[in-house]
Amino acid sequence: MLKSIGLTIVIIFSYTIATFAGEGMWLPLLLKAYNEEEMQSMGMKMSAEDIYSVNQGSLKDAIVHFGGFCTSEVISDQGLLLTNHHCGYGQIQSHSTLENNYLKDGFWAMSQDAELANPGLFAKFIDRIIDVSDIVLEGTADATTDAARQDMIKNNIAAYQTTAQLKSYEEIEVKPFFNTNQYFAFVTVTYNDVRLVGAPPESIGKFGADTDNWEWPRHTGDFALFRIYAGPDNMPADYDEANKPYTPKHHLPISLDGVAEGDFTLIFGFPGRTDQYLPSNAVEQILEDINPARIAVRENTLDIVGKAMREDSSVKLKYASKFASIANYWKKWIGESQGLVQTNALAKKEAFESELVSRDPETKNILDQFNRYYSERQPYAKSNAIYGEVTGRNIELMRVAGLSKRLINTFEMHGEEGYNGFYARLKPFLTDLYKNYDAEVDKKVFASLLELYRTNMSDDYLPSDLKSNLSSLANTVYGQSILTDGGKLFAALDKGPEAAKAALSRDKGYALYSAISDKYNDIAAEPYSMINGKIDSLQRLYMKAQMDAFPDKNFYPDANSTMRVTYGQVNGYQPKDGVWYDPVTHLDGVVAKYVPGDYEFDVPAKLLELYEDKDYGQYTTSEGKIPVCFLGSNHTTGGNSGSPAIDANGNLIGLNFDRVWEGTMSDINYDKSICRNIMVDARYILFIVDKFAGATHLVDEMELVHPKAGLGSQVSDNTVNGASAGATCNGESCCASGDAADCCCCKRRLFKRRCCKNKS
Repeated sequence: MLKSIGLTIVIIFSYTIATFAGEGMWLPLLLKAYNEEEMQSMGMKMSAEDIYSVNQGSLKDAIVHFGGFCTSEVISDQGLLLTNHHCGYGQIQSHSTLENNYLKDGFWAMSQDAELANPGLFAKFIDRIIDVSDIVLEGTADATTDAARQDMIKNNIAAYQTTAQLKSYEEIEVKPFFNTNQYFAFVTVTYNDVRLVGAPPESIGKFGADTDNWEWPRHTGDFALFRIYAGPDNMPADYDEANKPYTPKHHLPISLDGVAEGDFTLIFGFPGRTDQYLPSNAVEQILEDINPARIAVRENTLDIVGKAMREDSSVKLKYASKFASIANYWKKWIGESQGLVQTNALAKKEAFESELVSRDPETKNILDQFNRYYSERQPYAKSNAIYGEVTGRNIELMRVAGLSKRLINTFEMHGEEGYNGFYARLKPFLTDLYKNYDAEVDKKVFASLLELYRTNMSDDYLPSDLKSNLSSLANTVYGQSILTDGGKLFAALDKGPEAAKAALSRDKGYALYSAISDKYNDIAAEPYSMINGKIDSLQRLYMKAQMDAFPDKNFYPDANSTMRVTYGQVNGYQPKDGVWYDPVTHLDGVVAKYVPGDYEFDVPAKLLELYEDKDYGQYTTSEGKIPVCFLGSNHTTGGNSGSPAIDANGNLIGLNFDRVWEGTMSDINYDKSICRNIMVDARYILFIVDKFAGATHLVDEMELVHPKAGLGSQVSDNTVNGASAGATCNGESCCASGDAADCCCCKRRLFKRRCCKNKS
């Protein structure tokens, strides 16, 4: 494998390019060759074959790409899925009404008949992964231009997909790796009948909301349950009431033993995007230009919206979700920049480049070109960041104008059919946007951000309207534009493309957006795109140069929404001098943060009652506490939301949902000293499902184990739960042979379906 780019086993040879133990997002089919030994040295008891196999059921057969944007996992032999509450938020919201507010109150299907369908939601499994680099790259060495190379690759992929041997229910996707130096094919099976089973109220599933986002200590029960349904042959089928719960090749048992400092942790999922192999110029530009520009725009917006939310409860209801969404990456970018500085990322990149040139002097030419291209890109990079944030994200009128312009452009390029197709997808999005739209709040954001735009962009980017009084301009636009009123906009768009085009051409808001975007596109779009194209081409050569120069280093590919494994350990960390964070939080911390009536820190009365009564069931630590969240050193990013946290034996111990603020720079520079992922403890999930929700039937469906006690531990008194050998436990035969040597603990929900050591 990977013979064309010379990857072999890991050898730590220099601090400048050393890989931290557990760093990386690894393709599961390559674990045997590159990672198994290190993983086992960190405490893993499994083999690489247990994690990824095409010949028998393995962990990868329980891992699901949830809707294409999150990860989930199968946790029962009846297709029960576990993912994050925030991953299922849209589905939970879609089923909510004033009478049945499942976001506020939670939802629990007390039978499979009560589980709720979700049109458009899918669960995608990976059946097998194939290295197709030789096939896809055939002939590309002779390509004289990047465009010719890309055409060859495109044609080779199309030919491969046409001839690939697939079953009727399989599909195949081919993805680039290492900046198009390598390609892998993913054979997938997709199930389209996925039903909502259970979700805690927001006061549990979003506990801490904005304040605790990206923070530790964390006390959020960020989980939801769904179920995959299949046709009578267990194959994918469209929604039908007659469909049956899916029977998986593998499901994850759930450990009741919890975690301790140093325990092995494995995260399996579909991470979205990382950029680990950028040159120092790129990191410098992120630190000095791109992140500061984005942060400034969003900070401005958050100040205005936050003030309006505090002053008006109706605005708070409308903007709570929007505020959280805007704040999410604002906070992430701040943490990313601080983390890059704290870990000396730029200096490490420069040191690595010096070592690279010492090994291969020809790479100096690549680095010199990077220096030239990033210098040329610098003014465009900052302008692009500001333009994108102002017109595409923070001012809602501008966002609607941009989408409307795309709609008209689609009509002009593809006619009425293109218009109708795009409008059918656009209208539901705009309907949701206008449900929580406040023109007065948006007008204040408009005036403030256009002042910021005018101050930070050169005069060449400014249409004449932006050189006038912006307060007066805001009053004119928001007083006359149909973009501030969903009813008026839909009335125009519903009349068809010609009428819509005519109405928008007369609109003040649409005209202003067009003037701003036209100026930007005339000045920046083409040169910025050309420079980025040169950088992308050079990045491919730079990636190959790194691999060629360090043939003994085990390089891992950047995330690209394909299946990956990342491994680490349960660890606390020191975010700054004099501060140490323990790796586990408890229900005590939830109660300590409790603020009655607060949208972030309110706690359900039932949960407080369980806490007061210490009614915890079997889900406690050895100290009698309910664990809530824990930390690991796993290398994760967006897309890993909902990923299972798996122990050394292959059991579920938690559910990944976030990273710590100081370590968000792991997308660019992973550093084990401060990079931590945050997981909900599986025992807290079970406690909420069982004791809080009373959905014990769902827990009964799961396989709960005590791996630290030793699977199949014998009893000495020839009894099982006080019954003689050969008795039954929960309707199942236990040690039916009557041989005491075969007996093991068969307590309710412990080692379920494993009541006898030599029987499955």
